[in-house]
Amino acid sequence: MKDQLNALLGDAQATIAQAQSTAALEQTRIAFLGKKGKLTAILKRMGSLSPEERPIMGALANETRSQLDALLEARGRTLKAEETARRLADETIDVTMPGRTKSLGHKHPFSIVLEELEEIFLGMGFSVATGPEVEWDYYNFEALNLPQGHPARDTQDTFYITERMLLRTQTSPVQMRVMERQQPPIRIIAPGRVYRSDAVDATHSPLFHQIEGLVVDQGITMGDLKGTLEHFAKRLYGEETRTRLRPHHFPFTEPSCEVDLSCFRCGGKGCPMCKGEGWIEVLGAGMVHPKVLRTGGIDPEKYSGFAFGVGLERLTMFRFQVDDMRLFYVNDMRFLRQF
Repeated sequence: MKDQLNALLGDAQATIAQAQSTAALEQTRIAFLGKKGKLTAILKRMGSLSPEERPIMGALANETRSQLDALLEARGRTLKAEETARRLADETIDVTMPGRTKSLGHKHPFSIVLEELEEIFLGMGFSVATGPEVEWDYYNFEALNLPQGHPARDTQDTFYITERMLLRTQTSPVQMRVMERQQPPIRIIAPGRVYRSDAVDATHSPLFHQIEGLVVDQGITMGDLKGTLEHFAKRLYGEETRTRLRPHHFPFTEPSCEVDLSCFRCGGKGCPMCKGEGWIEVLGAGMVHPKVLRTGGIDPEKYSGFAFGVGLERLTMFRFQVDDMRLFYVNDMRFLRQF
């Protein structure tokens, strides 16, 4: 057994000296001094020794363990010093070199205009409401006075998930959901993504953004609608902006109107942007149809309201005088860095 301990010590010295990293040294320690190591295997044979030999071999085994611990500790200090030196050399920083400037992103034009719009309406006492983009046919059409077979549905062809579930074509379903759970007074805007089966061109996309507005209270009139939209337009495009309402038809409002704003580029004199008319069509609006109020659980004999819907893309194009909506979606940094 003495010879075995001497042989183990010699073997360990050679192995420890060859270790090139602290990880390799740790594996060497486990191999010789671990619970299943070589020294433990030798000590398990102590039971076969005579009572006189056991103390002698025990003392020799302890001395061997002490020598191995000392060798491991010494080699460990050397390896740690070498590894620290290598790491310092590899991670040396030349403090005289100029720093690398990180490129910071900024808000997308849609976000810029949407935040301005939300600030304007929040200042008028509105709150922001949201709803699901995957919507029931009932909320998207039927509750808004667009029953099955209504011809106005053709202008809002969309993507269906099932026969009764679809990608919403407008954010108007949010007004119905709000009316179902809240009695007047109601003052909300509902921005969000909407979908229609349109071909992509300079002014159309199958995915775009809309902002729905809804006010319901006692005594609400078309005058309130016009005043609200005039304030919104002047805040967004300047105090010189004028507003014009033209009669129109929407199934969910009665009476309905198209809302034009005086051209931001020419001030109403006529230019290519407004096609020489001096006015630009911006949004649709009107007084909430009594049937829609009744469907939402609100008494149309007691309350009235107005609603409007405007495309964020259109507002952004006018705000920054961009004539092709596709530019906002292609992520061309040469374009986006301008904002």
